[in-house]
Amino acid sequence: MNLTQVALWSVLSVSLVSGVHAGPMTKLERARLVAHLELTETWLVEVTASLSPEQLKFRPAPGAWNISDVVEHLVIAEPQYWDEFQQAMKKPPAKTTGQVTDADVLWYGVFRGDRQKTDPFREPKGTLTSLQGGLDSFHKTRAKMLAYTRATDEDLRGHVYGGGEADAYQWLLDISTHAQRHIMQIREIKLNPNFPKS
Repeated sequence: MNLTQVALWSVLSVSLVSGVHAGPMTKLERARLVAHLELTETWLVEVTASLSPEQLKFRPAPGAWNISDVVEHLVIAEPQYWDEFQQAMKKPPAKTTGQVTDADVLWYGVFRGDRQKTDPFREPKGTLTSLQGGLDSFHKTRAKMLAYTRATDEDLRGHVYGGGEADAYQWLLDISTHAQRHIMQIREIKLNPNFPKS
């Protein structure tokens, strides 16, 4: 088990539940969120390191995403998700329906048994010109998220996202677990028996 995996299981080892307080994040909530955002950012770099053009373009099945597609999807989706989070924080405070726990959000990033198709406007179009360019774009968005998470005193638990099932803290965590889910997808592609050796 490498350092990234150890860090991941450290984050997952504590079952989190929805917060019941109003006000800024607790120190523990902030630390956990920062840790997860940093973890998935680092892990994406690790899982794509030293891949050849052939490996980046390998498709495990006709029509399936290759690794370049996965990175391109993250480059497209993360800024959109970040914008959706910011829009949610501009709305008046509201109470969630309590249907989603933090643990639910964490498991979304780990368990890929429930496959979902992304929205058409987040589909990769094959326009990623280089892996490094994609990672650079990903890092820029993550830098904004991390700077906000480290400094904000806004009440994330007091704002809801979407239909109200989750709070804004959970949505920010979900952005990170969404990336984790696709990192797991990249790992699956690399484990395919037909994956190019180099």
